[in-house]
Amino acid sequence: MTIKLLAIGKTDSKELQKLISMYEQRLGHYVNFELEIIPDLKKTKNLSAEQQKIKEGELIFKSLANTDILVLLDENGKQYSSLEFSSYLQKKMNSGLKQLVFLIGGPYGFSEEIYRKASGKISLSKMTFSHQMVRLFFVEQLYRAFTILRNEPYHHQ
Repeated sequence: MTIKLLAIGKTDSKELQKLISMYEQRLGHYVNFELEIIPDLKKTKNLSAEQQKIKEGELIFKSLANTDILVLLDENGKQYSSLEFSSYLQKKMNSGLKQLVFLIGGPYGFSEEIYRKASGKISLSKMTFSHQMVRLFFVEQLYRAFTILRNEPYHHQ
């Protein structure tokens, strides 16, 4: 199975990008992992939030295959402990999925079409984080989940 993290807009912070890259490399020991960045929309000043979500949604659909299982990183999603998340990933891997895609939306969230396509929603916290921080937190949690599944000492209970 391949796990893909799809995100809108590049990470401006070199320090954050360095940390994200470190976890990307570590994940390569456990799973096929891809981080795909969809470029920020240009000329959004005259677009409403809804119009921006629709345009981002169209770009997101171009990055998805019909067989992809899409999971949104959404503030209203289900919250997992690290152990529960590792178990969730194990079930997905056992189900024979080809590609599991986690999506970080733009500043206004997701279009209705994206919500309809999604098979689930996960929340990292009740707090709100910048989309750049969410990338780091998510790749770290993915890495942690795989170390839990392998009984490696990274995660302390």
